[in-house]
Amino acid sequence: MTKYLTLQGLEKIKEELEYLEKTKRKEIAERLRHTASFGDLKENAAYDEAKDAQGFLEGRIRELKGILANVKIIEKKADGKAQIGSLVFLKSESGREKFQIVGPEEADILAGKISHLSPLGQALLGKTKGKKITLETPAGRVQYEILAID
Repeated sequence: MTKYLTLQGLEKIKEELEYLEKTKRKEIAERLRHTASFGDLKENAAYDEAKDAQGFLEGRIRELKGILANVKIIEKKADGKAQIGSLVFLKSESGREKFQIVGPEEADILAGKISHLSPLGQALLGKTKGKKITLETPAGRVQYEILAID
């Protein structure tokens, strides 16, 4: 399955993978060696916790490698339509907002990055400046007007 990333998102994933493989793996291996020295592994909670951390780490490494194996760098077309990679400026009753439409692996609402698979992301795709969209949210119906697309 294709994973859409911006160049910035690709670099962030590569950095995380490098940190996990080169630094975090060594830390957890050392923790495992240290906790194994406590004695009976059947009743060693610290060892169990370190094994769990190792499992989580290896799972995350596999996940990141899977993303990198299927990555497609977002290349925006200059056609004036909202697409993956676009920065969209919106106006609603609550004010003005801006979002960048990205793949789910890069989505971070606090940083203003929404997934193209999210309800707002899907509603924006293919739209142009001046268009109005309406979304049903848990808080009720929200109407947005697209002010600009970069």
